[in-house]
Parts: sequence; C-alpha cells; structure tokens
Amino acid sequence: MLRQILALARPTQWIKNGVVLAALVFAGEASNLAKAEQAVLAMVIFCLLSSAVYAFNDLLDREKDRLHPLKKNRPIASGKVPVSVASAMIVVLMAVSLTGSWWLGRNFMIAAAAYLVLNGLYSIWLKNLVILDVMSIALGFVIRAFAGAVAINVPASKWLLVTTLFLALFLAFGKRRHELLLLEEDATSHRKSLDRYSPYLLDQCIGVTTAAVVVMYMLYTFSEEVSQRLGTNDLYFTIPFVVYGIFRYLYLIHKEEKGGSPTRVLITDRPILLTVVLWIMTVIVILYLV
Repeated sequence: MLRQILALARPTQWIKNGVVLAALVFAGEASNLAKAEQAVLAMVIFCLLSSAVYAFNDLLDREKDRLHPLKKNRPIASGKVPVSVASAMIVVLMAVSLTGSWWLGRNFMIAAAAYLVLNGLYSIWLKNLVILDVMSIALGFVIRAFAGAVAINVPASKWLLVTTLFLALFLAFGKRRHELLLLEEDATSHRKSLDRYSPYLLDQCIGVTTAAVVVMYMLYTFSEEVSQRLGTNDLYFTIPFVVYGIFRYLYLIHKEEKGGSPTRVLITDRPILLTVVLWIMTVIVILYLV
C-alpha cells in the first residue's frame, strides 16, 4: 500500500517544480545561502502541492483513466489505493503545504493557494475546455516561477514569466497531440476537450509556441535590463542549447511520438538530458564564475 501511495504522489513529476528555482538562479542569488534555503523550501512545498493536485485529479478521473491504455494502471484507477485513503492523503498534503507556505510569507502563501485553486478548477472544469485546458496548465507553471521569486523576495522577471508561459504551452500542446493520436477514437471518452482538437490544429499551435519560446528567450538574453541586473552580456551563449532542445523535442513529438510525458522525455532521452545539463552548467558559469 505504501508503495502505491507513493506512486499516487508521482514523485517523478516533482522535477517540474524546478521552475520554482529559476528566480533564484536568474536573479544571481544562488550563492546566497539564506535565499537558497528559502527557494529549496518553496520547491518542496510545491512538490507537496502538486502531489495533492495529482491525487485529486486521479480521484476525479478514475473511471476515465480505466479506459486509457497507460493510465488504467494508476493506483486509484486500478483499485490499489482506496478512495478513502486517497482523500485523506490529499487533505494531509494540502494542510502541510499551506502551513509550510506561511513561513515563507503572506504573498507566497497566496501564490500557493492560487496554484491549488487553479488546479482544482482545472480538474473539475477547465480540462474540458479547448485551449483553456492547455492555458491552465501553462499558468500553473507561471505561478510556480512567480512563487519562486516571491519566496526569496526578488522582483519576478517579466521575461522569465513570459518565457515560462510559452514553454509550458509548447509542452502541453505536444502532450495533447500525443493523447489524440494514441487514443484515436477513444480520445473523447478519456478527455472531452480532445474532441475539439485535431492534429493539424495542434501542429499549428505547437509551431506558434515553438517560435515564441525561442524568440522570447533570445530577447531575454539580449535585454539591456537583464544584462545590467545580472552584470553580464554573455547569456546569449546559452541560446544554442535552448534551440537544440526545442528542435529535439519537436523531433520526438513528430517522429518518435514521445510527447505524452515531458518529464519522461527529459529523463529518458539522452540528447535532451545532456542539453539541459549543459545549459544549466553554462548559465552557472556565466552568472557565477566569470
């Protein structure tokens, strides 16, 4: 049972909460031990929050998940975790995470609560609305990035928030495309919004967000405001890693049909993983060692 409860929390998805640390790194504060501790605590809190959200969503979708070739094996859908246990787990995770968020300040707690409200609305309603379902997912990542800035008391960079938005949209549209092609005629029985999508529409959305991510990141690295704040003009050296990573992911979506789980792609695809590691190392060298 404990193993299934842990699976319900989806710890493999916690990597998404690394977005919370973005403000720490790109504000040039990663060497500040006190702020680094606050940022890590903020990430841990969002890991607990996201686990509560995943469990709540699985609880609501248990009947639909049984129709999905992969999701039917999830703890609640498979019956390995009773509804009562899952409900108790959700309450405990929410109580612990919201209590912990208070220690990081009122504004951080508001951001954490907003994340819960948004994802609650998504699970109940927004996931059935075309376009708004994907935008809700993306907004969740923006809230994470904003909360990371609030936690360490630095201004939330508009460049960081907008780039996060478009990157999350890009990944979410790729996931919808994978679901649509994987489930085929059973797609609408699993997710109502898939009835409103088509491969062509999703390809167009992916194309738009691909361009937006690359352009916004390039503008960010060339921004005079950013250069003055960080004390360097060399952040543009990280652009090739971002461009390659985006194009590699497009290849995986269209040729390998692996867009269903961005987290799994990051962990299992060696070129993507290597690109992310090199990007992180380059950022650290430019911001902290040069």
